[in-house]
Amino acid sequence: MPLARLRLSVLALAATSLACNALVPDDTSTGTGDDTSTSSPASPDLPPPGPEDIVVATFNVHLFFDMVCDSGQCGGGAFEEAYSMAEFNYRADQIAAAIDGLQADVVLLQEVESQDCLDALVERLPQFTTAYLGETGFTASIDTALLSRLPLIEIRSHGEAPIPLPDGGSTHFARDYLEAHLDAGGHRLIAFAAHFKSKNDDDPERRLAEAQAARDLIDLAVDNYPDALVVMGGDLNDVPESPPLQAIEADGGTSRVAAELGDDDWTYVYDGETRALDHLYLSTRSGGGSFVDGTARVLRTPGQDGWGGSDHAAVRGTFRVGG
Repeated sequence: MPLARLRLSVLALAATSLACNALVPDDTSTGTGDDTSTSSPASPDLPPPGPEDIVVATFNVHLFFDMVCDSGQCGGGAFEEAYSMAEFNYRADQIAAAIDGLQADVVLLQEVESQDCLDALVERLPQFTTAYLGETGFTASIDTALLSRLPLIEIRSHGEAPIPLPDGGSTHFARDYLEAHLDAGGHRLIAFAAHFKSKNDDDPERRLAEAQAARDLIDLAVDNYPDALVVMGGDLNDVPESPPLQAIEADGGTSRVAAELGDDDWTYVYDGETRALDHLYLSTRSGGGSFVDGTARVLRTPGQDGWGGSDHAAVRGTFRVGG
C-alpha cells in the first residue's frame, strides 16, 4: 500500500468526530467605550464579498490566558499568565475587536487557552453562532479554536490521531487539528484549523509529519465530499518553500492564497527578519469552490508588526462556493 494511502487509513481510523507575555493594563478599565487601544481598524481596502462568497481568516491571538493559574507558576517571566479580571476583560475586548475587524465568516484561531477564553470572545462577537475549542487538556495549553457565522454540520478532532514520523515511529499534532464541516447556504464548507510545532525547542521532523498528515486529511475530506469547498489555515510555524509547506502543496493539490501578495505575505518578525508563518490554503482537488483572485490580505495594526495586540498578523481570503 502506498505510504500516503497508509497514512490516510491510519488517520481515518484514529480521528475523533516560546513567546513574550502580552502586556495589558492592570486597572479597572475593560477597554470598552471610548478606549480605542483595544480596537483594530479594518484595512480600508478589504474587498466586499459577493453573495456566493465566504471570507475565511486565520489569526494567532497570542497567548490568550484565563484567570486561573493551572501550572502553579504564573507571571515573573513564567510561560503562563493568570490575568486579573481587568486584564482578562481588556484582552478579550482587544482580541474581539481584532476578530471583528477581519470581517470574516469563518475565523481559525490559535493560542486560546480555555473554554472561558472562547466564551468571552463569543459574548463580545454575537455574529458568530458557531464556536469550538480544540482543547488538548494539557496544563496551560494554548489551543486551536474556530468561530463561524455559518451553521455547524459536524466537527472532528484529530488531536490524538497518531501520525507517522518521516524516519519511523509516530507522533501527534502539537495542537488539535480541527476539521469543521459548515453549511454555506446549502454547500458544504470544510475548514481545517492548524497550529504546528513551534520553532522554540525546534523539532522539524515533527512539523513535517504534521504537514504530511494535514495534507492527507485534506485529501481524505475531498475524497469523501468531492463537491465541498475545502480550506485549511493556521500558524504553521514555517515559511514558503520549507519541507512542511512543500508537503502541503505536493503535486499542486493545494494553493496558498497569500502567495499572490509576493514579499508582502509576511506575518511575523523574528530577530528583525520578516517571515510568513501563518497561511491559508485551498484544496485544488475539490470541485466545490475557488479562491477569488486579488482578495488575499495580511492584516497588521498600523505601526505594528501584528494584528490586534498579537505578535502575529492575520491572514484573510475570499472563497467562492459552488462549482
